Amino acid sequence: MGTVFSFDVRGGEPGAVRTALEEAVAGLHRADAVFSTYRDDSQISRLARGDLTVEDCDPEVAEVLDLGAKAEELSDGWFSMRYEGRLDPTGIVKGWAVERAARHLAKAGATGVSLNGGGDVQLLGTPGQQRPWRVGVADPLRPGGLAAVVSAAGTTELAVATSGTAERGAHIVDPRTGRSAVTDLVAVTVVAPSVTWADCWATAAFAMGSREGLRWLESLPDVEALLITAGDEVRCTGGLASRLG
Repeated sequence: MGTVFSFDVRGGEPGAVRTALEEAVAGLHRADAVFSTYRDDSQISRLARGDLTVEDCDPEVAEVLDLGAKAEELSDGWFSMRYEGRLDPTGIVKGWAVERAARHLAKAGATGVSLNGGGDVQLLGTPGQQRPWRVGVADPLRPGGLAAVVSAAGTTELAVATSGTAERGAHIVDPRTGRSAVTDLVAVTVVAPSVTWADCWATAAFAMGSREGLRWLESLPDVEALLITAGDEVRCTGGLASRLG
């Protein structure tokens, strides 16, 4: 997927967890092979060309496309699985793959899982010793600095996902124009139980811009967010403070 994945896995029976970790890594590689838009032989590329139908593909393809369609509906089209008229579920696949891998480890008996895929993090359980998981949110305007620290205290499922221009430049597309999104934002970080949805909502909100994006994020259940503008203004949802620490 063109990025780095890191695992922090705690507890469980060592043999079972090690096997599950190997399976989770293999699953991430498999997701890349199936969904990569850069590989002509991937199922998603062949589906986009009309060489395959959804029924011909692995079941995961239909699952991801259904999730993407739901994201498009809930965001009123601000999240899209199309780029330049071509099928491209890139905006949802990474979060979905991260969450699936993390849940596979938890199902195998791990009592704490932190899986980071290119800055999008799924947290499950706890790291032990009555300490919560904590995730630093990079400051997009001050390389090496932190804009906030998110705490998973009080919950056993939390995700943190960021969309913005700091790492990859202007790569987020405005689905209404088909061109790079022109907004006042440099980063949107979303905190939610699921990284699949947190990643989608961060992308959609970035395309909307700070005012509409913040208003929309406030309307979503179990979602908090931090938005940073190019002018170094910080805007956040009403309940975000309860997740910082």
